[in-house]
Amino acid sequence: MENQALGLAEALQRLSPSEITVRRVRWRKVFDKLPSALKAPWMLDPALDDPFPATGEAWPDVWIATGRATLPLSLIAKRRSGGKTFVVQTQDPRWRTGDYDLVVAPRHDGIEGSNVLSITGSPHRISAARLAESAAAFADRLDPLTRPRVAVLIGGKSRAHDLPEAHAADLADRIAAAITAAGGSLMLTFSRRTPDAAKAAMTARLSHLPGLIWDGTGANPYFAFLQAADHILVTEDSANMAAEAASTGKPVHILPMISLKSTDKFARLHADLRERGAARPFDGALAGWSYEPLAETDRAARMILEKLGL
Repeated sequence: MENQALGLAEALQRLSPSEITVRRVRWRKVFDKLPSALKAPWMLDPALDDPFPATGEAWPDVWIATGRATLPLSLIAKRRSGGKTFVVQTQDPRWRTGDYDLVVAPRHDGIEGSNVLSITGSPHRISAARLAESAAAFADRLDPLTRPRVAVLIGGKSRAHDLPEAHAADLADRIAAAITAAGGSLMLTFSRRTPDAAKAAMTARLSHLPGLIWDGTGANPYFAFLQAADHILVTEDSANMAAEAASTGKPVHILPMISLKSTDKFARLHADLRERGAARPFDGALAGWSYEPLAETDRAARMILEKLGL
């Protein structure tokens, strides 16, 4: 969630010189499950940041917040700043949606309003400069890899999806067959949600391939993988990873997972990506195609500047 707010702030910074300040908040446990309408700033965990400027400090020109915990704070900021701060909420607030200056929400959430900007996926931190910088840091390990280089981004268990060991092993075998047939190499990374059994199964079945499997230690090669890849394979559980992959202009192949409940929202996202020419279901082959890279975070940033009259 932090990457959504930070990615949008960085996109603004690229377009208009500005300073970014990050404030991380959390409600004290006893108050966390209260409805947003009943929450007050004194209920915040004092171990984290005070979200508001100190006495005498100026209010920011733009406030960008993400997540359920921030909803009442965003409206308090709008009121306390006397309307001087332009308040942006990412994701679907599901509470007083019309009261924020701008809501930047995934199109697959299906919310509408005069203050709602629907985008494909979510805001993120992908930019040409960031990808190039990260790729340079891993050049000694990635440049020698044979092409096609295949980035494999594995998510994990969520409310809607699961990745049990047997399914992970089957996916790994299909991925290995595709890379071997193409004479390519592997760049594999797991998420924090990837079950240990699934991670072990995939690592065991893919470690014979040329390439790099990130074990979670040392610098994170995620951005470098995106830059170096000729193909990107992404599990269907992550809207963020799919949108980030589609921002590169590389072919995005969606890997199936085990569905735990209705996944209409994810189906809508993947349909959106297909319509844009960015993504297709993984069919066991590494056919290439091209499309205009998604630049939805930049589009949202331009909308904010337009609303500010800049």
